[in-house]
Amino acid sequence: MNSVFVTGGTGFLGAYIISELVGRNYQVKALRRSQKLPFFIPADILSKVEWVEGDILDISILEKMMEECDIVVHAAAKVSSNPAERKEMYKTNIDGTTNIVNVAIEKKIKKLVYVSSVSALGTNEDGGTIDEGKQWEEKHLQSHYAISKYHAEMEVWRGMAEGLHAVIVNPSTILGFGDWNNTSCALFKSSYDEFPWYTEGVNGFVDVRDTAKAVVMLLQSDIGGERFLISSENWSFHRLLDTISDGFTKKRPHLKATPFLAALAWRWEKLKSFFSGSSPLLTKENARSAQGQTYYDSRKIQQYFPDFTFTPLEQTIRKACQDYLFHVTKA
Repeated sequence: MNSVFVTGGTGFLGAYIISELVGRNYQVKALRRSQKLPFFIPADILSKVEWVEGDILDISILEKMMEECDIVVHAAAKVSSNPAERKEMYKTNIDGTTNIVNVAIEKKIKKLVYVSSVSALGTNEDGGTIDEGKQWEEKHLQSHYAISKYHAEMEVWRGMAEGLHAVIVNPSTILGFGDWNNTSCALFKSSYDEFPWYTEGVNGFVDVRDTAKAVVMLLQSDIGGERFLISSENWSFHRLLDTISDGFTKKRPHLKATPFLAALAWRWEKLKSFFSGSSPLLTKENARSAQGQTYYDSRKIQQYFPDFTFTPLEQTIRKACQDYLFHVTKA
């Protein structure tokens, strides 16, 4: 039986990857930064994982884990648009990935699956469709998170050039049941709280369970030296928030946030955070992202795995809303 070392195992996607691995009878060792485990994964699954407290910036822990494991899934990352957290984000995403790659080469790991992001592919100013062939461009439109993930990917490609058997996955915005105070799960909390604003921006979205399945499929395959974009459907944020609101039987957002209003909003949040010392609820980067129209084409993963299908987003959202409502009621 292969043993798998997972970084970011307590994160949204990382936890579902662990669930998928345990369900397929892999021995799983996972890194965590605190005692808190993801409540949205059944306890009987989490109990089968060997948890190790540590950080991807600690090389000695990485060396120990990779001496004991055959395969690595690197899903740990810092996601933030807050300027105050930018330095930490760059260090975690780039330096942490450098450490993973270097130790994986040293310990002769059989395979590395690196969880990147569609952000690492960059944006298209002309609004064209993005696929795995998209070339990164140094533009002012790229977010700092995107820049950090692009440079982290470059470390993985460098490792491949040095003989590391690795594959990269680039998920779009991931949807599902998780901690709705963090990551893209916050879209569900906004709708539950009847946040009134919407934009006509467009983005790619994908079910968290589909993404975890794609990661494990690639882990089990002989494929290396490739990247795969993982995205189910391209929806407007307006349609997404309407569908989530309907799933909660809450009032749909009814106020359109124009680029002008969004610009005022993030500046107001920046001013408030300056005096309060708290993180801004809206930043220049995520205000701009919500207005952009980006379309993704993920046919490549289905060409390599013809039996793999994406869950329709309406089904993903309906199931997630049921899970969130049950959790809120139980709490």
